[in-house]
Amino acid sequence: MSEGHTPVGHGELTVGATARLVGVSVRTLHHYDEITLVVPSGRTSAGYRIYTDADIERLHRVLTYRELGFPLEQIATLLDDPTADALTHLRAQRDLLNDRIAALHRMVAAVEDMMNAKKSGISLSAAEQAEIFGDEWRGEEYADEAQERWGDTPQWEQSRKRTAKFTKADWQRIKAETDAFEARLAGAMRAGVAPGSSEANALAEEHRASIENFYDCGYEMQVCLADMYVADPRFTEHYDAVEPGLAAYLRDVIRANAEQQS
Repeated sequence: MSEGHTPVGHGELTVGATARLVGVSVRTLHHYDEITLVVPSGRTSAGYRIYTDADIERLHRVLTYRELGFPLEQIATLLDDPTADALTHLRAQRDLLNDRIAALHRMVAAVEDMMNAKKSGISLSAAEQAEIFGDEWRGEEYADEAQERWGDTPQWEQSRKRTAKFTKADWQRIKAETDAFEARLAGAMRAGVAPGSSEANALAEEHRASIENFYDCGYEMQVCLADMYVADPRFTEHYDAVEPGLAAYLRDVIRANAEQQS
């Protein structure tokens, strides 16, 4: 008959029954016995370990300290040394636990950031991003900045949901449409097409439709974007590389169309 199944008296438990009661392995109880941390008070006639209520109480105290992160040697000191200051030890352990909790919160935040990144838009490799948008494209940097600026807005949430469904072919189509629009816009500026004219207004509407690939864009939002194209040197550089002065021209085209629509 195994040690865990040896019959015992009332109020006494075998090592197997004790292991099941407190949720540890028999091997753990054997180890605690060997290092005299929790020594069973009795033995059967066959020499098998017997745990009393007092033994179980001590075992629960050991497991509580273990849950708090105390090493076994320190637990033995706390339980057996009458001069040990348990409160001081507990305060120190509380501080360590608070540090661990703070670290875990940081880890959770990092995992959430990774999850958001997976759901936030460009589901392309770095090589695919460079292939579609050019070598100067800094997708992660742009995504981080966009989330910092607009992460709490409905537009950001819409963009995140819509772009999460985009395929590589979708991004290639959008890039091609954007390039074609910018070429037509530059041609209109060179031809002297005046902001507010029907031709310019059609370009403004085309621009607004392109934004709605990502989120709903009313005229007020579109004007805010147009102002940013001039205020942010990176956008200005992009448009002016297509045609000098194009960023300011696009802003004027968008503003004039929005004024007529209001």
